[in-house]
Amino acid sequence: MKISIDEIPQTAKEIVFSESGEELNKIYSQSSVREFGFPASLEVELRYYRAAADLFFDGRLSGQLRGVCGRCAEEFMFNLDQPFEFVLIPDPAKTGRKAEELHRDDLALSFYSGDEIDLSPLIAEQVLLALPTQPLCGESCRGLCSACGINLNGESCSCASPTGDPRMAVFRTLKLSR
Repeated sequence: MKISIDEIPQTAKEIVFSESGEELNKIYSQSSVREFGFPASLEVELRYYRAAADLFFDGRLSGQLRGVCGRCAEEFMFNLDQPFEFVLIPDPAKTGRKAEELHRDDLALSFYSGDEIDLSPLIAEQVLLALPTQPLCGESCRGLCSACGINLNGESCSCASPTGDPRMAVFRTLKLSR
């Protein structure tokens, strides 16, 4: 979706639209890690306005995504319902302003140039930022047995129970006096 910069008002305007998940699926299909699959479309609620040349966007992303559990390696579906916000300022290279050092508060800033804003890459970026760092099918997921690889959520194995991290074995032999 593209928005003409001249059409961005100083008072907030709200729109709801669907953003294609096709580009995100292309990005992930080229990667060796395929932890996520994206639906045909994601719902986007967007509020935008301007203050002088700065453009402000905030809203919410929602959709049902496919994930691969980081513990048991099983596919599962989960709902993405994530708020976002970002600010676009004129590109300093195009406006003649010199580049300035970024501060912590400036990390949500991006630059724009031209007569219109293409929201698709900005929305895609927000979706990628909203993804969990370790997708889990459930908080109680027991994962895979480290010895035989069986999924412990559905079956139990006959492997000996782990005695803990072998690197910590020396600490188990210490006697502390109180």
